[in-house]
Amino acid sequence: MDCCAETNKLISLEQAIEKILLAATPLQDIEHVALTEAAGRITAQPVISPINVPPFANSAMDGYAVRMADVASGKALPVAGKAFAGIPFHGEWPAGSCIRIMTGAPVPTGADAVIMQEQADITDDGVIFNHPLKIGQNIRLPGEDIQQNESVLSAGLKLGAAQLPLLASLGVANVAVVRRLKVALFSTGDELQPIGQPLSEGQIYDTNRFAVRLMLEQLGCDIIDLGIIRDDTEALKAAFKEADSRADIVISSGGVSVGEADYTKMILDELGEISFWKLAMKPGKPFAFGKLKNSWFCGLPGNPVSAAVTFYQLVQPLLAKLSGHSQWQPPRRLKVRTADALRKAPGRLDFQRGIVSQADEGELVVHTTGHQGSHVFSSISEGNCFIVLERERGNVEAGEWVTVEPFNTLLGS
Repeated sequence: MDCCAETNKLISLEQAIEKILLAATPLQDIEHVALTEAAGRITAQPVISPINVPPFANSAMDGYAVRMADVASGKALPVAGKAFAGIPFHGEWPAGSCIRIMTGAPVPTGADAVIMQEQADITDDGVIFNHPLKIGQNIRLPGEDIQQNESVLSAGLKLGAAQLPLLASLGVANVAVVRRLKVALFSTGDELQPIGQPLSEGQIYDTNRFAVRLMLEQLGCDIIDLGIIRDDTEALKAAFKEADSRADIVISSGGVSVGEADYTKMILDELGEISFWKLAMKPGKPFAFGKLKNSWFCGLPGNPVSAAVTFYQLVQPLLAKLSGHSQWQPPRRLKVRTADALRKAPGRLDFQRGIVSQADEGELVVHTTGHQGSHVFSSISEGNCFIVLERERGNVEAGEWVTVEPFNTLLGS
């Protein structure tokens, strides 16, 4: 098969993502966790407010609680008492007087308004108010922010610093969340050596499993690390069976290309079903997706940049779908000018690594990180974005418009 014919048979990244998201269904298992343990978890059902917020009418200002009829006379009103946040006024409130009140304090029964202290003149006879007055001014009503039995958070929402304090303000101590995804992870290849061990001739360190594990931890997954599996059919088959029995998704690194020792595809054909395993994408052409008996399978390429890019572009949305994260959005893309010429051959969508920054004139520009080989992981550590070059685009000249995709937190930005 010639190169062009093979390229035409490769599916696009968009087609691959569509296949993945159509096939996967969210977990239905729910657990209740303490609010202090809920950061990063996905809500399994709407959260309903048990109370009104605020729970009582309170003052929005430091000032004076008044009755409109008393202020209308224009006379000085003696202060009959004080109300503080947490210490309401419960004494007798005679007609023709006012109550000194602080921000957040319960508004005394019968008060029509709170007049801010900057609009009050203090005299020996009492307080005189010489500004226009409206009923209800500076009074926060019960339920003005949130009403009791109102839905405050939807299902499928990732809980973080914007959501958890809100639940704390409602007195919610526990929240229903989707259980964590269980992900089994292993690398394949006789050439791989664990990090921290000396390298023998022809060996390299197992970078991929380390990088993927870091990204899985950021996504809140429970990780089952099966280590390095050597290029042996029976060992790989045993690893797949163990992973499938323990996990919701199995992720392997290496063994999905067309080399003589790449057994993964052969074993998957026996133990499960492959949906696709070649993409019109660079780096990351040999990416496999399929279904085992009990779990989903993602086979990442062996080259470290290819593994990181395919995880970022394909596994990340799969994990979001399985975890029930309905609010997840793909990484945002921007149009900027490239400061450098970029080399590219038509045929595959290309994710080159770049550094996007603001030029002196104020517009955004992107520089290449240099060598774009799929084995050069420094291109990711030095960059802060992907330069996304369209499938049929060729070489790019400096000054042309290109699409960039800034890294999210999975890649350190």
